[in-house]
Amino acid sequence: MTDHGSTPERGATTEHGPTPARGAVAEGGAPDRRQRRLLIGLALLFFAPLGLAFYMYYGHGTWHPGGRVNAGELVEPARPLPALALPLLGSGTTDSNFLKGKWTLLYVEQGTCSQLCQKRLYDTRQVRLALDRDMNRVQRVFIGADDCCDAQFLQQQHPDLITIRATAAAAPLLALLPARGTAAAAEDSGAAEAPRIYLIDPLGNLMMSYAADAKPKGMLEDLKRLLRLSSIG
Repeated sequence: MTDHGSTPERGATTEHGPTPARGAVAEGGAPDRRQRRLLIGLALLFFAPLGLAFYMYYGHGTWHPGGRVNAGELVEPARPLPALALPLLGSGTTDSNFLKGKWTLLYVEQGTCSQLCQKRLYDTRQVRLALDRDMNRVQRVFIGADDCCDAQFLQQQHPDLITIRATAAAAPLLALLPARGTAAAAEDSGAAEAPRIYLIDPLGNLMMSYAADAKPKGMLEDLKRLLRLSSIG
């Protein structure tokens, strides 16, 4: 006696044609799903450490290593900086992505590089050197006018410094930097408007700035913690 309620066996032929093998349709999309999962996993592997570093150090109000707070002032939200090829002080231009791939200490001087300006350049140099084996994960950038300073002095005292001319090409970048002043004005008036030092993450985001009276030791401690928490840059 024929059982009209039975299901045709896999691969059997019915009056409507061959029955598809069980799971054939589902299996067709499996490679695509695996590829998507792989791409998502790679993206998380790259960006998660930096995101976790920012969250644990800056976004989690109750957690700071050793109960300490950062010396710099957090820029909230972080500001993505434009990709620009900018003219160097001597000749040539930077790569358009020169602010990516490393942590960057940026200093901007709008006038003559006076004694205070030279001290800030010295401070950033010493902070970078003090990072020892992590030194190459950090770069220093200085933006100044054509006649801001002695090119020979910069070359001799700061050979690692990326020195950029403050032309109109740099305007989109400079416009995103908060509280910019001049060292000369600060020295004359005693005001706290001296140029700040800016910290840029390896993804090209402005995320912190340091006031004119910030101690180099504080900058160094901030960088050490960020480099320890981040696996990129």
